[in-house]
Amino acid sequence: MFGALLTACATQPATPTLEGDLLISHVRVVDFSGEVPDVREDVFVLVDEGAIIAVADTREGLIAATEQDASGLTMIPGLTDMHVHIWDEAELGAYLSWGVTRVRNMSGLPFHLTLAEQIEAGSVLGPHLVTTGPILNSAGPNAQVNHQLVETEEEARAAVAWQAEQGFTRLKVYSNLTREAYDAVLQEAEARGVIVTGHTPEGVRGPGVPFEAPFDIAFDEVLNDGFETIEHVESLVWHGLSDREDAVAAQALAGQIAEAGVPVTPTLLAFHNLWRVADTQGAALTRPETDLLNPLVQATETDMYEYWSGAPAGPTAEQDAFHLRMTRWLHAAGVTLVAGSDAGIFTNVPGLSLVEELELMVAAGLTPFDALKAATDAPAQVLGRKGLDGCALEGCAADLVLYACDPLADISCLHSPEALIRAGVWLNKADLTALRDSARNHNLERTQENVLGGLAAQGVNISALGLN
Repeated sequence: MFGALLTACATQPATPTLEGDLLISHVRVVDFSGEVPDVREDVFVLVDEGAIIAVADTREGLIAATEQDASGLTMIPGLTDMHVHIWDEAELGAYLSWGVTRVRNMSGLPFHLTLAEQIEAGSVLGPHLVTTGPILNSAGPNAQVNHQLVETEEEARAAVAWQAEQGFTRLKVYSNLTREAYDAVLQEAEARGVIVTGHTPEGVRGPGVPFEAPFDIAFDEVLNDGFETIEHVESLVWHGLSDREDAVAAQALAGQIAEAGVPVTPTLLAFHNLWRVADTQGAALTRPETDLLNPLVQATETDMYEYWSGAPAGPTAEQDAFHLRMTRWLHAAGVTLVAGSDAGIFTNVPGLSLVEELELMVAAGLTPFDALKAATDAPAQVLGRKGLDGCALEGCAADLVLYACDPLADISCLHSPEALIRAGVWLNKADLTALRDSARNHNLERTQENVLGGLAAQGVNISALGLN
């Protein structure tokens, strides 16, 4: 009898061995790929060559060169900020320090293409970078110096061609695009296989718009134009509701957007921070961490800072509250929401702003799970990388963030990451602090080269602007 048992044990196959670079042991893992949280307690996660290769209940058969004990920690996918403005590589560490491992830059210049390549090659440490090209706009009240201005079909086609030839795979359109230019952008983008995203173009803004006269391009004309995302809930209110805070019309608009199937990036923080500055009569401009903002960009926004420091806070608060309700109605209608913070402009701090955006989404009525899904799984789906990014499962990228608290129970937990795994490399709390501190070391000369070089490349006469 004992001989038979010994023989059976001897012939039982050994547990297969998996070898990796990093083993995270005794960790609580939360994934957001489904309709409810997928929570696994006290598991072992094996990482190799920047990807998760096992999530197991025991360590049996798992071998790694390095092991990190994550007892008491919760690990989630790294966060994605779907609306940022990056001006210099110095800012990248701030994003990582708050758990942001992927960003979509929404006002691209040629240096962003080089920077994205450097990040992927590992020569620059930062979040994965997806970028649009320069913002396509026409002359009007929303035109800015960094926009690539086009008025005619010919100019629009040439601009799209130039961006595509530079290597940009996404275009960002803006509010004042003329109908002629917008139609040409769509046609040329489709011909070249380039993605379109951004504001909903309203055309030439004539007198009386939007209260006494209609928009040149109606909001519902744009809904089926194949946008990757539509940006800014305040733009939905302006263009889709003619700037009227009408609850019935807003819920109908949410249903219309859901039916069209176009995702929305609410960027609640963008307007909320305007209210913050107005409410504090400018004191919020120097709140903690605002030294992470690029000073060259801040210097261009002094007029805006002055205006909002003196603006009445009451009406702004009412608008801010309506934006929260609009976001809740979008979610209730089934619109795919992706989290974006408009970081890098005004007082929107890189990295921190996404945490604050998710807090606002929860304040709007979403659950922490819903908000976290909007910063993980939903961006991966929109960017065509579902199952590869924004997840904490076997086969997913090892871009992960760990907390000593539970973000599913309290979204403010996101303020304090304990560790980050970026492309399979473990960064502890001290590393994250060092990254944030390094982001305060701004390189103004390099920023100027990035911006002015990009403007010159897209045909702007720099000397005429008086910027050099």
